[in-house]
Amino acid sequence: MHYDAIRRCVQGSRFTDHARREMDTEPLGRIVADEILEALDSGEIIEEYPDDAPYPSCLLLGRTRSGRPLHIVCAPVLEEGRLIIVTVYQPDQARWETDWQRRKPR
Repeated sequence: MHYDAIRRCVQGSRFTDHARREMDTEPLGRIVADEILEALDSGEIIEEYPDDAPYPSCLLLGRTRSGRPLHIVCAPVLEEGRLIIVTVYQPDQARWETDWQRRKPR
């Protein structure tokens, strides 16, 4: 999966109900849609889930303009020009390395 495909679909972003709940209840502070768009603008793919259904998805790391790191699980649907935001959260230092790209060993 290429990040260019995700960028082509950003304007057609759709949030799942799960993503909206996660945005509203994020323990490290509520996440608003504009922050997600900012993070998508500067993001990078850190994990890919090619076998996800109904669409392959990926985990992105992006930062808001204020520097807040966000993880966004999304699925680009190129033929429909939309990006499905499956979930979004601010990575927790207890579970992620300081680069926010690697999980800490358990």
